Amino acid sequence: MSLVKKFITVGGATLGSRVFGFARETLMAAALGTGPMADVFYAAFRFPNLFRRLFAEGAFNAAFVPLFAKEIEANGIEGAKRFSEEVFGVLFSVLLLITIVMELGMPLLVRWVIAPGFADDAEKFDLTVRLAAVMFPYLMSMSLTAMMSGMLNSLHHFFAAAVAPIFLNLVMISALFYAIYFGADPLATAWYLSWSVLVAGVLQLAVVYIGVRHAGINIGLRFPRFTPNVKRLLLLAIPAAITGGVTQINLVIGQAIASGKEGAIAALQYADRIYQLPLGVVGVAVGIVLLPELARSLKSGHIKEAANIQNRSIEFVLFLTLPAAVALWLLSDDIIRVLYERGAFNANNTTLVGSILAIFGLGLPAFVLIKALQPGFYAREDTKSPMRYTAVAVFVNSALSILLFPVLAERGIALAEAVAGWLNAVQLFVVLYRRGHLAWEWSLARRTVMLLVSSAVMGGVIIYLSHRWEPLLGSGSTLLIKTGVLGLLILIAMVVYFVVAFLIGGVDLGMIRRNINRKPPAPAPDAKAVNGE
Repeated sequence: MSLVKKFITVGGATLGSRVFGFARETLMAAALGTGPMADVFYAAFRFPNLFRRLFAEGAFNAAFVPLFAKEIEANGIEGAKRFSEEVFGVLFSVLLLITIVMELGMPLLVRWVIAPGFADDAEKFDLTVRLAAVMFPYLMSMSLTAMMSGMLNSLHHFFAAAVAPIFLNLVMISALFYAIYFGADPLATAWYLSWSVLVAGVLQLAVVYIGVRHAGINIGLRFPRFTPNVKRLLLLAIPAAITGGVTQINLVIGQAIASGKEGAIAALQYADRIYQLPLGVVGVAVGIVLLPELARSLKSGHIKEAANIQNRSIEFVLFLTLPAAVALWLLSDDIIRVLYERGAFNANNTTLVGSILAIFGLGLPAFVLIKALQPGFYAREDTKSPMRYTAVAVFVNSALSILLFPVLAERGIALAEAVAGWLNAVQLFVVLYRRGHLAWEWSLARRTVMLLVSSAVMGGVIIYLSHRWEPLLGSGSTLLIKTGVLGLLILIAMVVYFVVAFLIGGVDLGMIRRNINRKPPAPAPDAKAVNGE
């Protein structure tokens, strides 16, 4: 399967998850709005979600996948199975210990890390502690899920790992339907949601476990032993855990600062959910597919192929995220109005969340480029360099958030995150290029300029049409009309972008055909046996 086809496979499954995520957030906006219960739930949920991104997705996609790929190349399916069981035993034990410690220390964590602004409100503080305690074991399920997802991705079984997150949204949507149907108050709704998170974590783990069994590996539980392979994994995973969650680290910093203003946390979360759609569909797909592809190419000695894979991934990212950034900037209010403005979510909420979304849109290409550039380090078992660049970005984000929040409130936090994202992406790009791991292509540079021009032309069309259709997109219009007009506007914008990009050379059919039909380098014999080729 070609690189682009793999992007499409993972991106399609991720798109399904994000669509259900939109449905979930729409129901939550209607049920909770940006009131105190929304703040409490999102603050409590952010903490286990942060640990999931740091210790699960970031650490294991960065550290586990290259080592697992090496075992496949060197020792075949049996070596990979043995390594997986060694890691599983240690991971399970460490996660159990972390969960116990965090549960016992939850009041201190809420007071000093999760939501310092809640400390003066005893009711909000106590409820946040209890909800976070219910949801924190979600980390354990999701960390084990991330490990098995890394195995599936390395074995080129992408779908099960990509589709598993859908179950979180399905279970939470079910809880919201139940709460709305029976007229539950916001407090009861927050409790239903918290328990649904824990149930969803168990279901996601079950899905990827079945996928691993289907791929031909049956993991047994071993007594935890720190073998050389496990020690190597931990050495790579610790800096990767910090690096992989840079966006989440920035969001938590923003949340801690925003907790001083009621409704700010929920407003940031609603905007975050929207820009997570293109970030998830493109960024997650690229990150998931690119790391095992680069690792296998490098372990097989295909250095030029690895450089080509890296450049094609950057090309794919820019082709899709540049117009998405322009669209989010220009259509932010209209998107929020259609998706959220109902029930407890009013027109003032739309203006606030829309302005945050517009700023997030400016950082979108950077956030996705980070996903495309980090594997260039991880595949070479270098997790310390990205960690250093992440530390710089987090420092800048923290400083800007503190400086801008008194002036711009929630918008200042969003702007700080966007600036930090671009700083991180530039650092990664420059270092990869200086090390010779990123081949400079003038054709790619020229196409990038043409894609910027195409996005600008598309933006002009959006401004013209949104001005002409303003009455149809306003709050006074019916939901059906607003949705139809917004959908038509987005469709026209997409057509304009693609047509202009093809006409001026931002992209051409030959390039797309080559990327779709390009085959990866032939794997080692043992790897062929693993993949059933």
